[in-house]
Parts: sequence; C-alpha cells; structure tokens
Amino acid sequence: MIQTSIHPGRVLLWLYLLNASVLLTHEIDSAYWREWQLFGIPGGIQLFLILNLGLVLVVLYGLQALAQGRAAGVVFSWVLVAGGWFAGIIHTYFILSGDEAFRLPMSLLLLAATFILSSLQAVALIHFRRRAT
Repeated sequence: MIQTSIHPGRVLLWLYLLNASVLLTHEIDSAYWREWQLFGIPGGIQLFLILNLGLVLVVLYGLQALAQGRAAGVVFSWVLVAGGWFAGIIHTYFILSGDEAFRLPMSLLLLAATFILSSLQAVALIHFRRRAT
C-alpha cells in the first residue's frame, strides 16, 4: 500500500526553511532601503548589522533545534511566524502611509511571501500540536 500521509515534522522543517530564507532575504533588502531610518534605529548600518547578526543566529539556531526534534524548535518556529507576520504588517502600514521604501516588485513579493509562509507555518504548527496530543 502507498503511504499518502506527510510526516508533520518534515512539513514544519520545510516551512521553517522556506520562511527563514524569505525573511532573511527581506533583511538583505532592508539594508538597501535603509530600514534603520524607517524605524528610527540609531547607529545606522553598524547597529543594523549587529541586530541582523543576532537575527540570523536565532533563526539558524531555531532551524537546528527543529531539525533535531527539540521542543525549542517549535518555540523558535513560533518566533519566526511572529517575525514574518510583523514584517508583513508593519511594512504594509508604512507603504499605505506613503513611505517610498519596499515598493519594488521583489520587495513586495518578499513581504507577501513571508506573511503567507508564516501563516502556513502557523497552521502546520497548530496541526502538529493537535496530532501530538
């Protein structure tokens, strides 16, 4: 008999990887748009890079924890979901407020993709939690 079910851990891992890739690419785009000015972060590119170094470390640690099947992986998955939702919502607000940043097609695609992937990841996390109990 052919197995038709998909292993939930594998789905969570792939959604995490895709979402992290899109969100981190958005962060590269953020440097182009000088996002630290948009958010009023002092220190310019220097502090922005330090903050992004921390972000990359957290995202990669979460991926490792999820791949190893540790509970921390689920926690970091929710952190990534929240980050993707935040990016999509806050930048939509800025765009609708008339800010000129993040209006290129790829910038908009990255923001939409991380919002959608975060939503799919949240659904998978909820589904995975229900299957585990």
